[in-house]
Amino acid sequence: MRLLTYNIKEGGVGRAEAIAEVIMAARPDVVALQEATEPEVVERMAQIAGFKFWGSRRSHSTGFLSHVPVREHVWRHPPRTRHAFLEVSLADGFPRMFVLHLRAWFSNWTERQRARELRGLLDGIQKQLKQEREAFAFHVLAGDFNALAPGEQFDSSPMPAWIRGMVWLNGRDIARSTIEMMRTDGYVDAWRAVHANLRDEPGHTFPVWNPHVRLDYVFAPAEYASRFTSCEVRRTPEVARTASDHFPVLVEIANR
Repeated sequence: MRLLTYNIKEGGVGRAEAIAEVIMAARPDVVALQEATEPEVVERMAQIAGFKFWGSRRSHSTGFLSHVPVREHVWRHPPRTRHAFLEVSLADGFPRMFVLHLRAWFSNWTERQRARELRGLLDGIQKQLKQEREAFAFHVLAGDFNALAPGEQFDSSPMPAWIRGMVWLNGRDIARSTIEMMRTDGYVDAWRAVHANLRDEPGHTFPVWNPHVRLDYVFAPAEYASRFTSCEVRRTPEVARTASDHFPVLVEIANR
């Protein structure tokens, strides 16, 4: 399965054709969308790119497109969370997909807020999986986490002065507790699973005009790490530099 995760910025209004062009060039089977707050835009993208199945809900950030038959999709809003997560149940043989979008801004205070939000989301996801009696043990979490991973270099110099000031006040770095929580809970980062040398392949996804941070992730339970066969930031076609402020991430997942 080819899974693309893509923050389409402010509902994708006025950019449906450009976003669809970026998506079609990646040839995904399933697309996890963030900031997909305008259903008519997502529907238009689905029509252009030829996706039979799609989901979007006004005022909800998360959405999806799929060539794979979708049995059910539902938004769930656990306590302590800003954005609802989207649960997508695909056809038999495909992993269940959870689409997430965590709160933004670079500071240790907002990182603590993200960590609390992620705790609520993970608790909600695990509750759903337990209710299914482990029928969907293999699942993926995809989306814009707005967080930095432990061990990755962070250069604030390209950022606006006010953000650099916040970073300086926080000790010239940003806490990494959100992504660390994913590891502690037994998830593996697809990018780290595929790319051994982060200096050569840092995976920066934001912003498109000067990529210097990795905010977009795909995770799966660690025991399924070998199913991630490739992971790339999609910077082509050229319209990807104007379709959104994020580059999408494409992950290939083996069935077995």
